[in-house]
Amino acid sequence: MAAAKIALHDNCTDVVVLDLTGKSPATDYFIIATGTSDRQTRTVADDIKEFGKKHKFNVFGRAGYEQGKWVLLDFVDVVVHIFDPEFREFYDLELLWGDATKLKIED
Repeated sequence: MAAAKIALHDNCTDVVVLDLTGKSPATDYFIIATGTSDRQTRTVADDIKEFGKKHKFNVFGRAGYEQGKWVLLDFVDVVVHIFDPEFREFYDLELLWGDATKLKIED
């Protein structure tokens, strides 16, 4: 949930947490957010990665950072997706994982 709060704090829109527990063998949660520019998506990714490092959560994989259109951070149990608007609409992970429960992001 911390990654979702960081995305909101960094002015991402449409931040969603999907509970994939029992639905995906690879991860338990997806955090999906939309940035307005490649610079913003990279900044959000940096902030989330730094938070993880500070709290001893290692990033096991990172993809798309250089382009900034779809940045993926893999913390194993949690995978963070930060999209630009076009990529988010095209890949539509919420539809793909439509049977997942959307969790409320608490303040």
